[in-house]
Amino acid sequence: MERLEILAGEAVSGRLDAWLAGKCEGVSRSALQSLMEQGFVTCNGRPVNKKEKVCQGACYQVLLPDPQPIEAVAQDIPLSIVYEDDDLIVVNKPKGMVVHPAPGNPDGTLVNALLYHCAGQLSGIGGAIRPGIVHRIDKDTSGLLVVAKNDATHQALSEQMREHSIHRVYHAVVYGNLREDEGFVETWLGRDPRDRKKMAVVSKDATGARYAYTGWRVLERFGNFTYIACQLKTGRTHQIRVHMASIGHPLAGDAVYGPRNCMESLHGQCLHAKELGFVHPTQQEWKQFDSELPLYFTEFLNRLRKEHRA
Repeated sequence: MERLEILAGEAVSGRLDAWLAGKCEGVSRSALQSLMEQGFVTCNGRPVNKKEKVCQGACYQVLLPDPQPIEAVAQDIPLSIVYEDDDLIVVNKPKGMVVHPAPGNPDGTLVNALLYHCAGQLSGIGGAIRPGIVHRIDKDTSGLLVVAKNDATHQALSEQMREHSIHRVYHAVVYGNLREDEGFVETWLGRDPRDRKKMAVVSKDATGARYAYTGWRVLERFGNFTYIACQLKTGRTHQIRVHMASIGHPLAGDAVYGPRNCMESLHGQCLHAKELGFVHPTQQEWKQFDSELPLYFTEFLNRLRKEHRA
């Protein structure tokens, strides 16, 4: 176990679990609450309660259990397959499905389903947890992903990603009325210095900063909302979500980068990976795929159309 000692200064205040979560990098507030319930968080030897307030000047001890290894196992989970051959598979990931196992999501992921469907025949470049995974989309983002069945295919697709030659178009609904019919956001993205679980627009010289470009065009306007298509040149973590929020038009339903009164009925950001195109590494032919908008997305659009006409 790793032992952390954290001293509370004279100016700190608020709930202890929230304050400690900001001091323990990589440990969520819910994880800290669980540690408290198990007696792994103490103050001068006294176990603390998750509802306690921070005691100014106190020294807190946090015992972090050694991380348990995660192993991806095959699971018979239905897949929406758009295309498949001996080298790769293109799938339409549903909203709410995690791409690969991680702490808090050890199974039930796209990788678990792929291991079963492909009988383990996936590239090994991504490691034991991410076999075949060339690129990812967020849990609450739906849409198209290409997965490699062998290392040669994985390397070739990854090179197209690095060269920005893969065609990727996402559809989204954002807050507000974009003044122009089309535009782009070009920034550097990195970890938010105030919240390591989030991404943010940062300076070029910031630690871990990576160039990001998102082009957008308006598809339909509803006054308080706009339906747009976003074409990616790069594919950074949370790129579209951060970029649109940075220009004052966060994605509808985005509880992380959107307004506090998030629309919970959408169960996450209204974002769908609709178009995907690339050169097939073996066939050397251009392959392009289009995915229909999922039901939650079309129902939301229909609601906006009805309200806008009223």
